[in-house]
Amino acid sequence: MSAFLPRGRHLLADFHGVAPGCLGDVAAIEALLRAAADAAGATPVAGHFHPFGPGLGVTGVLLLQESHLSIHTWPEHGFAAVDVFMCGGARPEKAVDAIARALAARSVELREIARG
Repeated sequence: MSAFLPRGRHLLADFHGVAPGCLGDVAAIEALLRAAADAAGATPVAGHFHPFGPGLGVTGVLLLQESHLSIHTWPEHGFAAVDVFMCGGARPEKAVDAIARALAARSVELREIARG
């Protein structure tokens, strides 16, 4: 039986205890995901980010040559859910680390799934 060689790594990160002001600014969230992609050595190809209005969250996705980064925020709960899927030489854990530093979350729950 051959060893399982994953095609990519899929990280699911839940950020709790984030200052609400960090979670409702669509431009800042897009810049954050672009910086996270850069930290991981990934290459963005397109992105779409949508604000839900004053005091509300943002949802967004950054498509990468290596797969994608996505986020959904709830400022009213100090919470952000982030999905990082990367293949090739990209380092998804570096993207999660960059997001964690920027959001200064009180706690981070991280799950990893090998894909492929």
